[in-house]
Amino acid sequence: MPPEADLSFAASFAPALLDPARSTPEVVTGPNGKAAGRRYDVYRNNVTVSLIDALAAIYPAVQRITGTDFFRAMARFHVRSNPPTSPLLFEYGRDFPEFIARYEHAQAMPWLPDVARIERAWLDAYHAADASPLSPARLSAVTPDRLADLVFTPHPAAYCLRSDYAAVTIFAANRDDAPVMRIDASTPEHALITRPEFEVTVRRLPPGGAVFASSLISGRPLGEAAASALEASSQFDIAANIAGLIEAGAFTSFASGDPT
Repeated sequence: MPPEADLSFAASFAPALLDPARSTPEVVTGPNGKAAGRRYDVYRNNVTVSLIDALAAIYPAVQRITGTDFFRAMARFHVRSNPPTSPLLFEYGRDFPEFIARYEHAQAMPWLPDVARIERAWLDAYHAADASPLSPARLSAVTPDRLADLVFTPHPAAYCLRSDYAAVTIFAANRDDAPVMRIDASTPEHALITRPEFEVTVRRLPPGGAVFASSLISGRPLGEAAASALEASSQFDIAANIAGLIEAGAFTSFASGDPT
């Protein structure tokens, strides 16, 4: 079969896979040219189930919070409206947190999308490129008068997320099978996701820490990042925060942003 025929067949075969309301494509036939609707339905169901299973693997905390039945029903709606665009299953579901935010039956859990965003960031950090984290000794060798101009290179796995809810605590409490204690979900929490070596870590940032970390990750100089963090929180401690980011492996190097 020539390549153009393969593409034509795929274009006819694929669109109905995730839409049970659509009829079996005419190109799908069984032995002796007979109709193959039941065979196609089995294949269609297997595709849907595999994508739901992929979402469950990516978002285990979300599934534990909602329960399996709720999660799989919600995931089924997502699968039907958001077909995969990559052959790699771990790439699927990037827009699932936004789908959850719009999903009518999840509105009673307004913190759930942020928990899902942390889980997505966890997976992205897991698959991020390897890089050696910045050594504390290198930073300690910089003279005080040059510190404010430093611009840091973020580790490929570093990501900062700000939530209006206790998303970090809820995430951490639901990533294993341990009993979950009562959590005040209304307390805002901000997360730093990193993978300096082989293990992904999710840390809750202190007051002003998210503004500081986000600013540095986006390429702003240290002095500007610290000023923004102090505006966000009078409790911000620059020494403790920079030490925490270096310890977490959030950066790989730095350079002076001052052209002089």
